[in-house]
Amino acid sequence: MSGLRDDAGGDTALAVIMKGYPRLSETFIAQELLSLQRRGIPFTIYALRQPTDARVHPVHEAIKAPVRYLPEYLYQAPLRVVSAWQRARTQPGYRAARSAWLKDLRRDPTPNRIRRFGQAMILADELPTATRHLYAHFLHTPASVTRYAALTRRLSWSVSAHAKDIYTQPAWEKAEKIAGASWVVTCTSANVDHLRALAGAHTGKVGLLYHGLDFDRFAPFDRVPDARTGAPGQAPVQLLSVGRAVEKKGYDVLLAALGQLPADLAWHMTHIGGGELRAKLQAKARQLGIADRISWQGARTQEEVLAAYRAADLFVLASRIAGDGDRDGLPNVLMEAQSQALCCLSTAISGVPELIRDGQTGVLVAPGDVAALAHVLNALIRDPARRHVLGKAGAARVRSAFGHEAAIDRLADLLRAEIAGQATTPIAAAAR
Repeated sequence: MSGLRDDAGGDTALAVIMKGYPRLSETFIAQELLSLQRRGIPFTIYALRQPTDARVHPVHEAIKAPVRYLPEYLYQAPLRVVSAWQRARTQPGYRAARSAWLKDLRRDPTPNRIRRFGQAMILADELPTATRHLYAHFLHTPASVTRYAALTRRLSWSVSAHAKDIYTQPAWEKAEKIAGASWVVTCTSANVDHLRALAGAHTGKVGLLYHGLDFDRFAPFDRVPDARTGAPGQAPVQLLSVGRAVEKKGYDVLLAALGQLPADLAWHMTHIGGGELRAKLQAKARQLGIADRISWQGARTQEEVLAAYRAADLFVLASRIAGDGDRDGLPNVLMEAQSQALCCLSTAISGVPELIRDGQTGVLVAPGDVAALAHVLNALIRDPARRHVLGKAGAARVRSAFGHEAAIDRLADLLRAEIAGQATTPIAAAAR
């Protein structure tokens, strides 16, 4: 499959650094890369991990960029690590990179910090001479590797920040990465405000770029009003949730809310997504006596997810802040669901209220509030007319304000300027 294997090519001016590639759960990144490709910007993908998903989306198949994989663990390729380090030591910026890494290591004396420097030395050594700019997805590990490699090769670098990568690393590290990068883009106003508060004199480097949707892949859906009210004996109202079974997605909260619904209310929920908590959640559903009302489908391709949006009556995502600070930014699945005129129920967290206007284009409840979630679920299951009105309003808002073309055009301009060696104007005003 083109673009899905380690490729010997890749003498491009732009290197894109990612934690893993391809990933079924990161279609928003694949969509961005395909859009950059369509705008004539060649790039090479460098991934810190091999793919773990057995399947890929068609969007991955369409990306023609060569892919190179760095060793996930240094012991897996000792000769590659040592030889790359020896050559990297001759690079003009090696001392600056080593100094920055040692400063970080003193504050974060972990094996992961050592691994990042080893990966960075391989990246710095193996980047072709044609490389002019490094662009990382995620502000945590990929940005660390990118920063050390960019310092070593004296190249400019930038980063797209999202959610977990922002909120699960210390403030000092985020501030120093912002200072060292040419620019930082992120996908919600809440993220922008958080990063600017840490940026000091570098606030102009932080800008807002919504991921948005490629409407060529999410064509409008003429949803026919349904009459399902959850009444006993009726066909069940079809609930859908798409997301990994991890703490920040709040599936334990959702299950608890479903368990509080009246026993005679007719509903069925489908969950799409992998995640390490899936078995635990299935056990919880059995304890609540609702296991026979839930289908756990695992990871699915984008075509299958699109079909699920169109078959559902109500989309639910109970996002919350996890114990380690991890949280959603603006989940793409909410935009996808709304693009199909599917009524959405979610939580007022991070960037979700930037998309869903409570009571107008969907419904929001407080994160972690089981009783409130159960109350709204009960009401929406019983009210097909309201579901239809909210779904239509959500679709109109997504298509008017969350298309990805404008954001991709801005990103392409930023990357072209870096490749050309031109000074980048502060992006805060332009991207806000």
